[in-house]
Amino acid sequence: MRPSPHHAPRARGLLGALLASLVSLAALVLTAPAAHADTTVCQQFGSTTIQGRYVVQNNRWGTSDAQCINVTDSGFRITQADGSVPTNGAPKSYPSVFNGCHYTNCSPGTNLPAQLRGISSAPTSISYGYVNNAVYDAAYDIWLDPTPRTDGVNRTEIMIWFNKVGSVQPVGSPVGTASVAGRDWQVWSGNNGSNDVLSFVAPSTITSWSFDVMDFARQAVSRGLAQNSWYLTSIQAGFEPWQNGSGLAVNSFSSSVNTGTSTDPGGPGGSTTCKVAYATNVWQGGFTADVTVTNTGSSAVSGWKVAFTLPSGQQITSGWGANVSPSSGAVTASNLAYNADIAAGGRVAFGFQGAYSGAFAKPSAFTLNGTACTTV
Repeated sequence: MRPSPHHAPRARGLLGALLASLVSLAALVLTAPAAHADTTVCQQFGSTTIQGRYVVQNNRWGTSDAQCINVTDSGFRITQADGSVPTNGAPKSYPSVFNGCHYTNCSPGTNLPAQLRGISSAPTSISYGYVNNAVYDAAYDIWLDPTPRTDGVNRTEIMIWFNKVGSVQPVGSPVGTASVAGRDWQVWSGNNGSNDVLSFVAPSTITSWSFDVMDFARQAVSRGLAQNSWYLTSIQAGFEPWQNGSGLAVNSFSSSVNTGTSTDPGGPGGSTTCKVAYATNVWQGGFTADVTVTNTGSSAVSGWKVAFTLPSGQQITSGWGANVSPSSGAVTASNLAYNADIAAGGRVAFGFQGAYSGAFAKPSAFTLNGTACTTV
């Protein structure tokens, strides 16, 4: 039945209103932010970017078996990890997320490579998801090189093992323990044939943590495996699986590198130079050491760490004026609350008592926040 003339305008009005609503809805759909779709990467060295600032890479280099990762907006999860390799050799891959440059693949907007002495801090955070039906380590990698290279292998690799499952161990051999960034670590040192490797192994599993990458970079400097003139080239977090690995995940990752004036003038980026006086009182089997550190630079130091290596056979039994750890080998003395600042031209003193065997000797070198000091 055809509508009467007085009904037609109402019908046209309703139709017009419906069309207007549909147009408005379409506009909302077009202007709303697009939902992020997860990306699957199965190519051997395939990668993608997340958050417009990090690269996530599959990085399967030690096996021809299939490996796939599901990349989210905050990290990734291994969805397929076929095959296995012997646990007394290298792992089969290193799926990871990174800030910086890896074999010419540089993350968007990164300010790496950056010279260590020009970095005031490098704050980072990481959250891992673990499984037990695999053999692997959860490794946070820091790469250092004498040149600002963006390709190939760097000279020194710092590895932080947050967790390990199975009979796997870092490159090299254990060289002691250390307190770094407020945590205690088992320290390993060695060379894999391509680069030096300095590893810090957590005594128990760490699931998530926020820290400053520069605390570990300074450890490499104090141990002679890097210099403040070297460059930080890449910061990476992922997994090294030997067997299986499906289900392992980096739930979230963040990394930034702050360059310019250091808030820690004694560290990389600062202008501090220093000298150390090391006075001892020695008797058969024991000794005391009084250490005086003078800031000969032009800026005050706020928060200090003095690193040195005790000669073989020596062990610290007690100390004063600083937190000193570990008791032997590569030692770091850090400030207490009351003596954290060293004015330009000022000095700070601490000491310790120890035992020794064999011939007594003094440490040959000292650093203040990673800067080599003159010994007097």
